[in-house]
Amino acid sequence: MAISPELLEILVCPLCKEPVTLTSDGNGLKCAKCKRVYPIRDDIPVMLIDEARIEE
Repeated sequence: MAISPELLEILVCPLCKEPVTLTSDGNGLKCAKCKRVYPIRDDIPVMLIDEARIEE
Protein backbone atom coordinates (compact mmCIF):
# COMPACT_ATOMS: atom_id res chain seq x y z
CA MET A 1 0.00 0.00 0.00
CA ALA A 2 1.39 3.39 -0.96
CA ILE A 3 0.84 6.83 0.51
CA SER A 4 -2.58 8.06 -0.59
CA PRO A 5 -2.83 11.22 -2.72
CA GLU A 6 -5.16 12.71 -0.10
CA LEU A 7 -2.50 12.31 2.59
CA LEU A 8 0.19 13.79 0.34
CA GLU A 9 -1.97 16.88 -0.14
CA ILE A 10 -1.96 17.69 3.58
CA LEU A 11 1.55 16.62 4.62
CA VAL A 12 4.12 19.38 5.07
CA CYS A 13 7.69 19.51 6.30
CA PRO A 14 7.63 19.94 10.10
CA LEU A 15 10.65 22.26 9.92
CA CYS A 16 9.79 24.77 7.20
CA LYS A 17 6.09 23.97 6.61
CA GLU A 18 6.54 23.45 2.85
CA PRO A 19 4.69 20.64 1.02
CA VAL A 20 6.54 17.34 0.62
CA THR A 21 6.65 15.06 -2.42
CA LEU A 22 7.20 11.36 -2.77
CA THR A 23 10.77 10.41 -3.68
CA SER A 24 11.37 8.57 -6.95
CA ASP A 25 11.99 5.28 -5.15
CA GLY A 26 8.85 5.71 -3.01
CA ASN A 27 10.73 5.25 0.27
CA GLY A 28 10.57 8.83 1.50
CA LEU A 29 8.97 12.24 1.38
CA LYS A 30 11.18 15.14 0.30
CA CYS A 31 10.91 18.83 1.08
CA ALA A 32 12.07 20.95 -1.86
CA LYS A 33 12.96 23.92 0.35
CA CYS A 34 15.17 22.42 3.09
CA LYS A 35 16.08 19.21 1.17
CA ARG A 36 15.11 16.90 4.05
CA VAL A 37 13.85 13.43 3.20
CA TYR A 38 11.51 11.88 5.74
CA PRO A 39 11.43 8.07 5.71
CA ILE A 40 8.35 5.93 5.10
CA ARG A 41 8.30 2.83 7.30
CA ASP A 42 5.58 0.20 6.98
CA ASP A 43 3.62 2.61 4.76
CA ILE A 44 3.66 5.28 7.50
CA PRO A 45 5.50 8.58 6.96
CA VAL A 46 7.87 9.36 9.83
CA MET A 47 7.63 13.16 9.94
CA LEU A 48 10.23 13.73 12.66
CA ILE A 49 13.04 16.21 12.01
CA ASP A 50 15.54 13.98 13.83
CA GLU A 51 14.66 11.04 11.55
CA ALA A 52 15.12 12.97 8.29
CA ARG A 53 18.26 12.98 6.19
CA ILE A 54 19.40 15.93 4.11
CA GLU A 55 19.75 15.17 0.43
CA GLU A 56 20.78 17.51 -2.39
